[in-house]
Amino acid sequence: MSGTALSGPHRSERKRDGGKKAIRLGPRSVAALALVSAIGVVAFGWPLFAPGDSGITTHAADAPWLFAALLPLLLAVVVATIADTGLDAKAVAMLGVLAAAGAALRPLGAGTAGIEPMFFLMVLSGRVLGPGFGFVLGAVSMFASALLTGGVGPWMPFQMLAMGWVAMGAGLLPGAARLRGRAESLLLAGYGAVASVAYGTVMNLQGWTLMQGMASGISYVPGDPLGDNLARFVAYCLATSLGWDLPRAVVTMVLTLTLGGPVLRALRRATRRAAFEAPVAFEDR
Repeated sequence: MSGTALSGPHRSERKRDGGKKAIRLGPRSVAALALVSAIGVVAFGWPLFAPGDSGITTHAADAPWLFAALLPLLLAVVVATIADTGLDAKAVAMLGVLAAAGAALRPLGAGTAGIEPMFFLMVLSGRVLGPGFGFVLGAVSMFASALLTGGVGPWMPFQMLAMGWVAMGAGLLPGAARLRGRAESLLLAGYGAVASVAYGTVMNLQGWTLMQGMASGISYVPGDPLGDNLARFVAYCLATSLGWDLPRAVVTMVLTLTLGGPVLRALRRATRRAAFEAPVAFEDR
């Protein structure tokens, strides 16, 4: 009898913890994310298709324009997510707290040999917050960390986009409402490893175009056929960044497997107390 009497609140607690904790995407959020992602893809990849005599062959000149476009687009994603889900200031406050935590984690490794603990927090936060807020969190965290570490340069808006995609991808993984425990940690660890390598590969597109003529076997050649440039790009990644990307993947996996469970529970508890997506109900007294 006592077990039955106690089962109601505990069952309700388990239901809230195992229910919809990720902030879902509505049509306006999808449109905003699609727009910012499309601009990001063009910003990263357009040099591959630029004619050799165009005179525009690097990312150094377009970075300020990309940054200027990125800020209002990030705001648009936040506004669209709030409009679609009915979130309030508490959600935005939590976004700011997590962004500050991510920015504080980045200097711990400072990119040395790929030791970047920031990635595991972005993956776990994106899983709990959902793709919309996850994208904004990744971008804002990278921006804040650049200010904190003095890493402001033409690469910064590209880093913001790439980290936003990392956190957004975690929010798009399946089983957000049901998958828990070791299985979820393994899923996130695997995703974190792939995303860590993908981040480095995508960021190479930004720096690779600056290497024109420096080494014929791996450097970017404006106007060359796409297949030839892609072959050189792969060689460039293998020769330069793989030594950082693989350790980053290992660090992200290890941190996710060892700390993922407690961090996920803390994040879900915080979102529950912030009443993310909680319906408003009026009771008669």
